[in-house]
Amino acid sequence: MNFNFTEEQQQLAGALRRYLDKNYGFEARQAIVKTGAGVSSEHWRAFVELGLTALPVPAEQGGFDGSPFDMLVVMQELGRALVVEPYWATAVGVEALKLAGASTAENAALLRRVAAGEIKLAAAFHEPQARYDLFSLDTQAKETGDGFALSGTKSVVQHGAQADYWIVPARLAGEVALFVVARDAKGVEVSDYRTIDGQRAATLTFKDAHARRPGDGHTGAATWEKIADYATFLLCAEALGAMDALNHATVEYTKTRQQFGVPIARFQALQHRMAEMLIHAEQARSLTYLAAARYSSESPEARRRAISAAKVRVGQAARFVGQQAVQLHGGMGVTNEVAAAHLFKRLAIIETTLGDVDHHLERFASLPGFAKAA
Repeated sequence: MNFNFTEEQQQLAGALRRYLDKNYGFEARQAIVKTGAGVSSEHWRAFVELGLTALPVPAEQGGFDGSPFDMLVVMQELGRALVVEPYWATAVGVEALKLAGASTAENAALLRRVAAGEIKLAAAFHEPQARYDLFSLDTQAKETGDGFALSGTKSVVQHGAQADYWIVPARLAGEVALFVVARDAKGVEVSDYRTIDGQRAATLTFKDAHARRPGDGHTGAATWEKIADYATFLLCAEALGAMDALNHATVEYTKTRQQFGVPIARFQALQHRMAEMLIHAEQARSLTYLAAARYSSESPEARRRAISAAKVRVGQAARFVGQQAVQLHGGMGVTNEVAAAHLFKRLAIIETTLGDVDHHLERFASLPGFAKAA
């Protein structure tokens, strides 16, 4: 299997990296985090001009019909720069609309607006009681004369307050169903807050909120699980970029910090440790690339196996790289004044989003292929 990026993918990654290096340095990022909104409309417009919002959208709706590998190269660059804009949330929302039926009139209209940068999306994965269970749903839907009414609570919805539309799962007659809810719908309460990694999240409370089904009926449990798998591999790709940045920052710091009159980068024991950090990141990269290749597999089992394997290895690598970076930075590694501490925080949140290492190990072990081999 060829995992080399195409010339177009390399050009996209290069253009995005140049923009972020020039305009989205650590200090600029911290200034955005401290604002009331927590995101930057200026940088979002730049992402639109770079074609990032149109990338995952089908060509029929004005997009570029980007593949999982196209999205992977973008998420790596965003992770490297610790970007706090709601790109991941919107990309996941786009995938949800595509799986539900991109050609339906309502979905097509939303996708065109996403491609043009006019609106943002978010998927409400979590409920207070659910932990990592996608199907532990207390939110209920009932049919009304002009659509559906939702009642329930969604917690830690990443960039929920910044989204114009939400993809929301709920129980309809006991079955899992997906709905689209507009930000300005009646019966919706939004509580926005900042998370420890500088991102934004929200608690959404629905009280007979107006909603619609987003497609042709293919919006049940299997579709919701596939959307979560897509979101998971994008997070893994973001983590790769963050680990690359953290490894680079650690090497550079050890070249400047001196002990016994020499840079600590010259100590063989520390060189070995930094080599291990690189190995962990590269192993995580291999499995994330495999997950991108397997996401579109016709076999749901192959997709689940690859996604969970990647999430496990990325989680393990993120923890090792983050902890070692803090150790090698010394006391500076836990201060808000250096990027390393914020990269570690972001990696910690990624590791616990949509299933931690233990959760995905259990999921992997429960798949028929693993049980048969055992």
